[in-house]
Amino acid sequence: MNAPVRFLTGITTTGTPHLGNYVGAIRPAVQASRRAGTENFYFLADFHALIKCDEPARVQRSTLEIAACWLAAGLDPERVTFYRQSDIPEIPELTWLLTCVTGKGLLNRAHAYKASQDKNLADGRDPDADVTAGLFMYPVLMAADIILFNAQRIPVGRDQIQHIEMARDIAQSFNHLYGAHFTLPEAAIDESVATLPGLDGRKMSKSYDNTIALFAPPEQLRRQILNIVTDSRAPGEPKDTEGSALFQIYQAFATPEETDAMRRAYAQGIAWGEAKQQLFERIDHEIAPMRERYHSLVDNPEEVERILRGGADKARSLATPFMGRLRQAVGLRDLGARAQAGPARKDKAALPSFKQYREADGLHYFKLVDASGRLLLQSTGFASPRDAGHAIARLRQGNTEGFQMQLQRPEGVTSEEVTQALSQFSQSA
Repeated sequence: MNAPVRFLTGITTTGTPHLGNYVGAIRPAVQASRRAGTENFYFLADFHALIKCDEPARVQRSTLEIAACWLAAGLDPERVTFYRQSDIPEIPELTWLLTCVTGKGLLNRAHAYKASQDKNLADGRDPDADVTAGLFMYPVLMAADIILFNAQRIPVGRDQIQHIEMARDIAQSFNHLYGAHFTLPEAAIDESVATLPGLDGRKMSKSYDNTIALFAPPEQLRRQILNIVTDSRAPGEPKDTEGSALFQIYQAFATPEETDAMRRAYAQGIAWGEAKQQLFERIDHEIAPMRERYHSLVDNPEEVERILRGGADKARSLATPFMGRLRQAVGLRDLGARAQAGPARKDKAALPSFKQYREADGLHYFKLVDASGRLLLQSTGFASPRDAGHAIARLRQGNTEGFQMQLQRPEGVTSEEVTQALSQFSQSA
């Protein structure tokens, strides 16, 4: 039986989620968390928030509100691992290990850093004016978030693919030096996720001040919906659904049958006031039960804290032993270990490891060696490091299906030895 696929999603704790966040991120992620054959990690990225926000009370309040939003929307902390980034000390520790193998040139290419430089240049300022080391280094922290848990799939939008590519590059640099400890993550892009328009028809965003609050009281929600910009067509005049922000928002909440009914109503000249009332009723029907749960959680922060602490315990049950192995790999070791080596210490032996490399033929290879460096498996060539890394990730999870023709076992190595070595990876994941 194949191991479950591990997904990981981070949520930055600045601001309070709006309706666009719910449709574009929260709702699909909660639905995805219920899929069979997956392990799901969701974390509140409060370390990342410090890059953008220097108001402590706002970071604290936002962390509470965002956690409450996800829980109210149906995220089940018993089914997933839901934790606060700052509760996992292994994350900043791993960040430093990764910093020591990450080239500055890679970080120079990060979109956020380049955007800050471009803005400074456009304003006639020094390119690095007001650029903190936190902003420059945040791709390393993001990589640590992902690869500490050997997540295989990271749900992102197309504008965030670079984050995953950089995490892969950083993981590969570490693996090249110290053995294949990290799974190389891949971006999981859901093209069906809706981008909700705001009150003015542009993408709903706090930057445009055109958002609709997610858990606002009903009357506030109604007033905001009434402010959605529409054209001047009078009641009885046919109206176009194409380009109508009101219709797009309605479609994001309605069933296919309700959407078809609204489309017919547009063609028949429904009054804008009536259309907005139907939109309010449809949104409130979905949000009202969550709104009650949200306010209950916000009014009881101790309950949210308890849930996050429980999630941190679950996350650290994986992170702490893995970090111990990484410390061993880089040489942060017990100084008396060699003096005490012997039969009683066999259980402390290093794990087998994968070595990934490129040959003169331009192809990418990997090999599996035991703790003493003895070769157990040799791969044939792969066209790209991504393909080789993906094969290593599957083998680490105990999945050998389809690889028989791509792996060669040296003479004298038994299949049992290989199976035992691979089993050590699956047991330690």
